[in-house]
Amino acid sequence: MTSERYYGLIPAAGAGERMGQPRPKQYLDLLGRPMLHHSVKALLADARIDTVFVVLAPADREFKQYPWGEFGGRLAPLYCGGATRHDSVLNGLVAASSTVEPEDWMLVHDAARPCLGRRELQRMLDELAADEIGGILGVPVADTLKRADPVARIQATESRENLWQAQTPQMFRHGLLLQALGRTAKLSDEAGAVEAMGLKPKLVQGSAENLKVTYAEDLQLAQTILTSRGNQA
Repeated sequence: MTSERYYGLIPAAGAGERMGQPRPKQYLDLLGRPMLHHSVKALLADARIDTVFVVLAPADREFKQYPWGEFGGRLAPLYCGGATRHDSVLNGLVAASSTVEPEDWMLVHDAARPCLGRRELQRMLDELAADEIGGILGVPVADTLKRADPVARIQATESRENLWQAQTPQMFRHGLLLQALGRTAKLSDEAGAVEAMGLKPKLVQGSAENLKVTYAEDLQLAQTILTSRGNQA
């Protein structure tokens, strides 16, 4: 019987400038709660997740303005965020080392993915529990892909065969992820750091509803998705 535990880690130290909002994206209102609340709740929906660490900017003053009591001791803020996602995740892994064992699983999730579904999370935990490396949620690319030149003229049509769109959570053992991020440059996702070690993470079928809120119109879509599931403030 396995003794490894499962933890979540959400980097939430960024400003989210592309939203065009005066406050950090993770604190934008979504059904009466900050968007970060929904992302935390989505991870903690599976009882196997022991604790979710939220990595905040050292000068963050907004987190404490919201009620987090419903999560009890399963939510742990860490005020050690860095200038980039890579830095925040790495700093968070280091800070969590006093609690998390190297063989424990760490699920790194975007603060701006509030619509992670319970079914997709369960599938990920089930499929990767015995995996030697770990993996990520993703969806096969469905749209036609065009490669553009610097002035937005089409250069070529790219094959979408075997292409997937990466999502989060991205699930790896704490020790492996700490090693991978510690020896790589600033990569856009955790899987990229693991790949740089010569390993091949597994792709787990996700859902198009697990969108990343990047622009203002995405926030309305997230609200529609959560409302349809009965998620009210």
